[in-house]
Amino acid sequence: MIPKTFEEWKNCIVYDCKINLNRSFAQKRIAVYRDKNQAETKKFILLYGENHLNNIIQWLKQIR
Repeated sequence: MIPKTFEEWKNCIVYDCKINLNRSFAQKRIAVYRDKNQAETKKFILLYGENHLNNIIQWLKQIR
């Protein structure tokens, strides 16, 4: 399931993936996802699309 809201995404990351959503994590992920030349970012866009990438960046900004 691809989360459609911040709360769905947050629950997925915190409870399913067991990742601590903190400022440091958010800053690192934003840096990766803003660089569209990164292999990881290219793969993310291929799998989930540009719209979802933009959602993730916005949600990470909320954590920051």
